[in-house]
Amino acid sequence: MPLTQPSADVVIVGGGVIGCAIAYYLAKDGARVAIVERDTVGAHASSAAAGMLGAQVETTHPGPFVSLCLESRARFPRLAEALYALTGIDIELNRAGLLRLAQNDEEQQALLARAEWQRALGEPAEWLDGFALREREPAVSDAVVGALAIPGDHQVNAAKLTRAFAEAAVRLGARIIEHCAVERFLRHGTRVVGVETEGETYRAEWTVLAAGAWSGVLGRRLGLRLPVGPVKGESLSVVLQAVPFRKTLFAHGCYLVPKQGGRVVIGATEARAGFDRRVTLAAVTQLAAAAKTLVPALAEATFERAWASVRPHSADGLPFLGTVAGHPGLVVATGHFRNGILLAPITGELIAQLIRTGQTPDLLAPFSPDRLLEAANGISAASQGGEAR
Repeated sequence: MPLTQPSADVVIVGGGVIGCAIAYYLAKDGARVAIVERDTVGAHASSAAAGMLGAQVETTHPGPFVSLCLESRARFPRLAEALYALTGIDIELNRAGLLRLAQNDEEQQALLARAEWQRALGEPAEWLDGFALREREPAVSDAVVGALAIPGDHQVNAAKLTRAFAEAAVRLGARIIEHCAVERFLRHGTRVVGVETEGETYRAEWTVLAAGAWSGVLGRRLGLRLPVGPVKGESLSVVLQAVPFRKTLFAHGCYLVPKQGGRVVIGATEARAGFDRRVTLAAVTQLAAAAKTLVPALAEATFERAWASVRPHSADGLPFLGTVAGHPGLVVATGHFRNGILLAPITGELIAQLIRTGQTPDLLAPFSPDRLLEAANGISAASQGGEAR
């Protein structure tokens, strides 16, 4: 136990959507929570995300990862209401659904197979041939051979979700300390008992490492070789007087997400480029060309802006969620990669439960950080139902 009185029950390192969601659920439980964020809340991947809740579109095989995604997606309707009631922030939950487009026969066959196992789980997934597709979304190019209609995969405003979690946590008593970089972790014996920044020490019963793409770097300060690193993603947005499609359109290498105010988010590239967050002409050109191929009418859209960020990718493509052997007092919540927005509610709820009870919830067990810290690990993303990227 700490030698001095803890300044919080839980200190969370990282103010992205995952850290803020954990803070919200902990604060709901009555815990004293502090978030330590080196920049500002949601400054990186959480605000850069398109906000898709792709529990079905982002998974290729049944398994624990699919279960985690579906459980989290199911929480959004009530969560949207709860956050609005507490903060007045509308996270813009859009329930129009999603179409996973096929541009050739090979993609069609893969989507037909995906539809079969998803329906076996009780999730709606309907194949549309080209004619049926264009009856629903006439703006989609004739080059698209068909689509898997996924009515349950919705979308939100990612930046507003992050801000709503943060503000709700504060209203429930949490503290957020911005522009405050963690310099080292504190220990008492083997137990992790908080963090030290340039000017302050934050002692706590529990420390949560939720620093996104920077989690691996910070983990090394604990002697923890956590295999999480940055994958750069670039996106852009355009504006039209009227968006010519209602549903999110998701194809290989490109997605189109209609937003309020006539905006369309077009994303996203993937590149292992370290922590480089510059926007490149090559990426903007690539995304614009792909978007026009899917929806020719986008050629007349007005360019709004482009941006880049880095997402936390784990060695096996799956998140790290839970305690770490040999590091009592530490909880890890990172490696969500493309699914941080989708998985924020379930991550926040179950990490809070773990801290409250000291027991790992069943849904979290397959994502223990120990799986890749042990010498004998044989887990792949495919075996968990996630897509290796």
